[in-house]
Amino acid sequence: MTAAEVIEVQPGTSAEVEAWRLHVLLQAGYPLNVAERIALADADLHVAVDMLEHGCAPQVAVRILT
Repeated sequence: MTAAEVIEVQPGTSAEVEAWRLHVLLQAGYPLNVAERIALADADLHVAVDMLEHGCAPQVAVRILT
């Protein structure tokens, strides 16, 4: 089962935005549990993705971003 199958998205709701944020974070390489925390936070996705690309560990990134 994929993360996309776990989340039931209601169009036009914040859940739709959170699901998209989760997708971006998973594609960037974040583990599911960390991606969920960041997706629900008011963190900048560009910064989150850049952190991983520059070698920041996901567990460190989530502490900085949330």
